[in-house]
Amino acid sequence: RPAQTSGLGFRPIQPIPPNRAPIFLEHVNSKKARASNINCVVTTDVRHDGSEPVVDIMFADGDRLIMKGANLTAAEMLSAFNSRCIAKDLKAEEKTKKKGA
Repeated sequence: RPAQTSGLGFRPIQPIPPNRAPIFLEHVNSKKARASNINCVVTTDVRHDGSEPVVDIMFADGDRLIMKGANLTAAEMLSAFNSRCIAKDLKAEEKTKKKGA
């Protein structure tokens, strides 16, 4: 996968709606997901300052994906992340084909 680092900041105790950032973390930090990209570093930043949950992903090409967890469900965050990864995989594949042709 093209993701290089994934940072996650969230408050452990948050009023309704529930904090979705830890659910996203659970998915991207699963054994299967970690095996798909052993070079990806996942970090968490638990804050108690009232700030909204944020998922900050830095891709190997320098591109960033920042998602504000207060406005998105875990499924929407996973979908956005997956879409970006698929697009980057296709772009890398096209580049490889052009070099080989």
